[in-house]
Amino acid sequence: MHTTTLGPNGPETGVIGLGCMGMSHAYDQAAPRDIDTQISVVHQALDLGMTMLDTADVYGPFTNEELLGRALAGGRRERAVLATKVGALTRDEQGNAVVGNDGRPEHIRRSIDESLKRLGTDHVDLYYLHRVDPAVPIEESVGALAETVAAGKARHLGLSEVDVEQIKRAQTVHPITAVQSELSLWTRDWTVEVLPYCQEQGIAFVPYSPLGRGFLTGRFTSFDDLPPDDFRRGLARFQPDALTKNLAIADRVKQIAERIGATSAQVALAWVLAQGEYVVPIPGTKTPKYLLDNAGAADVRLSADDLAELDALPVPQGGRP
Repeated sequence: MHTTTLGPNGPETGVIGLGCMGMSHAYDQAAPRDIDTQISVVHQALDLGMTMLDTADVYGPFTNEELLGRALAGGRRERAVLATKVGALTRDEQGNAVVGNDGRPEHIRRSIDESLKRLGTDHVDLYYLHRVDPAVPIEESVGALAETVAAGKARHLGLSEVDVEQIKRAQTVHPITAVQSELSLWTRDWTVEVLPYCQEQGIAFVPYSPLGRGFLTGRFTSFDDLPPDDFRRGLARFQPDALTKNLAIADRVKQIAERIGATSAQVALAWVLAQGEYVVPIPGTKTPKYLLDNAGAADVRLSADDLAELDALPVPQGGRP
């Protein structure tokens, strides 16, 4: 796979990475987890050149970082551009981990050490503020993140789900290497302001859910296709009425894919890659077959007419979470 960098001063990485969340969080939770297969997917991703591996402390919680730690043991760590996140997980009064914003400096200082222990490494290549804590000025959170860089525990800093004003405020404290937000053919909000600002500033943009949480692959044609205990069952765009209308989007992607000899997933990813320099999508999968399919998108070239047709796709029914 050909490579790019996370901005002009960021690390080199494959143009497509691997989002690891779904291996242990959110998707298809009722299905048994084959740890050996998941580890093999991480190994295969590295072999294919999908070197950017994305995780977070909230995934599991904690178990996703532990999985990656196991997968990167035995000399594979140096082959990966390893990214994790802090700020979407907190502790209740009993000390139990619960989902919730926590951008307090003391939480960040503690969390980086805990993440590094789970990951089995002495540093991460990219450390994100997963969500901005409305109770903590972003400058304070980024200041604590900057301490992790000064201590050698993180090489670069990122932000997730932020607007331009928040990026600018963060930049007054420390350079921002990457911004991660949802971007796909059915979530294009970030192309209006945030993506252009990132391009202007030389900040990498890392799209998560670039396949529309799997919808753009054509795998789901009805609500009943969603696995039990899958969080997509609670999302507005997957509700029966909305999903039926949204099938027109997936059908159009499929038509273009058939015309150019690619898969729907590859067309959806190729559109994301075409959105600008330093755009590195991180599609998630825990299946070797889908990993190979995603990797193949790096070699798909969409014509100007293809891109125009995809740009003209309708806005999906149902809001994003």
